[in-house]
Amino acid sequence: MSEKLKKPEIDMERLTHIVNSYKYQKWSLIPLVQDIQAEFGFIPPESIPIIADALNLFPSEVQGVVSFYAQLYTEPRGRNIVRVCRGTACHVRGGKTVLKLVKKQLGLQENQTSEDLEYTLETVACLGVCALSPSMVINNQVYGNMNPKKLKLLFKGEEDS
Repeated sequence: MSEKLKKPEIDMERLTHIVNSYKYQKWSLIPLVQDIQAEFGFIPPESIPIIADALNLFPSEVQGVVSFYAQLYTEPRGRNIVRVCRGTACHVRGGKTVLKLVKKQLGLQENQTSEDLEYTLETVACLGVCALSPSMVINNQVYGNMNPKKLKLLFKGEEDS
């Protein structure tokens, strides 16, 4: 699998429309980049100078904010975000095996996105559902008490949907 994904085509007209709706409002940098990410699934690097110009900021200021927040992305991400917990409770109850099986099922390593942009695999320090450990989240759906059989059924269901 290649390290670099083919980035989707960016509708520059749509990007310009979003940016112009915040023009000259420096306070709006974070809502603006969130809107761009919501529209395109990530913040295209080519949008940074456009944003900076519209808000009368330096591109480095925009890039600094975008790179500071973990929930902002400058690379395309999968339509399905799979997060596997690595917290203590999950770890002691088989989380390492869950992660290994998810990696095998998706053909991905941690923090990697499939070339077809279907999945992104992440690990997190804690999902906050320790009573359900080992646990994982696909998009916003929590799956607990994971084991090899449940994983197989879960991803079979994902493929069917």
